[in-house]
Amino acid sequence: MDETLPTATVRTRVTVPLRFPDGYVTTARVHTFHGLVDGREHLAFGLGEHVDAAPPLVRPHSECLTGDVFGSQRCDCGPQLREAVERIAEAGGYLLYLRQEGRGIGLYAKLDAYALQDDGLDTYEANLALGRGADERDYTVAAQMLGALGVDRVALLSNNPDKAAQLERLGVTVADRVSTGVHLSPANAGYLAAKVTRADHALDLPFVP
Repeated sequence: MDETLPTATVRTRVTVPLRFPDGYVTTARVHTFHGLVDGREHLAFGLGEHVDAAPPLVRPHSECLTGDVFGSQRCDCGPQLREAVERIAEAGGYLLYLRQEGRGIGLYAKLDAYALQDDGLDTYEANLALGRGADERDYTVAAQMLGALGVDRVALLSNNPDKAAQLERLGVTVADRVSTGVHLSPANAGYLAAKVTRADHALDLPFVP
């Protein structure tokens, strides 16, 4: 772990039963933290039983109220969250639920970006048109959370190369990169294509060469 990274500590650990709309159930050990650099209330969900010899399966998942809670079809966030919980529960590891809506620009700005997308911009262009970064997410708190949990080596469940690069720079060894599934629908096809063409996400889409 990066020695210059401010130290975070576990504040609370509580067991929470989880149930998803499709009937999948599991139990999570939910951790809160002291000392996170952005002062936000991020959570770590400990899932399954981790075998010490192997790096835990870890997914940093950015909050998406519209997709995670209300089932919006404009993105793949809700299906990715559901998939991640089950896969991590099977392998043992952590889902880091990070409060950085809209790739870091916030909920209202994300909805403003949706309006621009309705006029023809892609998801990254829309953020830029609002005067924001294409992707403002910072995974410093994810590294802090892992440090507080005693984890310095992970199997990263993500299609996003920036997550791996940031964690490595922050002193977390990404021992393996594990892709999520492709959750394609007619409503999110353009969104997923932009992820591939603009941010090099590892998604095998039939219409993107």
